Amino acid sequence: MRLHYEAWGEGPAFLFLHGFLGSGDNWRTMARSLGLPARYYLIDLRNHGRSPHAPEHTYPAMMADIVALLDSEGLPEAVILGHSMGGRVGMLTAMHHPTRVRGLIVGDISPAAHPPVHLPLLEALRQVNLHVARREDVDAQLAQAIPEPGIRQFLLKSLVRDEQGHFHWRWNLPVLIRDYPKMTGPIEGPPYPGPALFLQGEKSPFLTQAHLPLIQRLFPKARLQTIPGAGHWIHVDNPTAVRDAIIAFWNDLFPVSENP
Repeated sequence: MRLHYEAWGEGPAFLFLHGFLGSGDNWRTMARSLGLPARYYLIDLRNHGRSPHAPEHTYPAMMADIVALLDSEGLPEAVILGHSMGGRVGMLTAMHHPTRVRGLIVGDISPAAHPPVHLPLLEALRQVNLHVARREDVDAQLAQAIPEPGIRQFLLKSLVRDEQGHFHWRWNLPVLIRDYPKMTGPIEGPPYPGPALFLQGEKSPFLTQAHLPLIQRLFPKARLQTIPGAGHWIHVDNPTAVRDAIIAFWNDLFPVSENP
């Protein structure tokens, strides 16, 4: 499968993998702010954004898509940053293809199994009637089950019109709903020997100190860093702290030689 991505810059490859129901452009502002000598890839994972719809949505399948992208781009290795679902894709890729991952940054998610927290969102989306005239009409329907305006606006980024002017979701919603139970299990594989940085939202339950023993077993060189004041969307809640953490990690991976 050929994934859709946006790319720019010159230097080592730096892949950004978004979270569930998101798209690559969720990380565009952050990537643009980094100023690193990198070749940036903002990737739409399968069944999301402008990437193709596929009959399967599992972490092994998404991992295979990333390896195929590295191959098609002629990239022997890349730094991977993944948030939430994308973080779990990055973890699996690093564990099973360690020579292709120069370093790993995981945004507010652990390798442990987690509760099916997205089921209410998926049910709300499943019930939406898209045969309406205005985006506001879809928003009003979602508001009945999703009172948080920020979450609704995040979801509505994936609402688009076709050539006939009819609304549709960019996601492959039926497959996401069907395969969602497969996405809540643990991420497993051989330990990844490379450097890894786990960024924990201070207010988020998805990545906590309780996960540290498992992380250290699977990622022996991992560091866990807390992003102050942030919930799950760390790059939205505290972009300055996330940016500084990414830059520091990158500089450790690619130290600048000091001239005498």
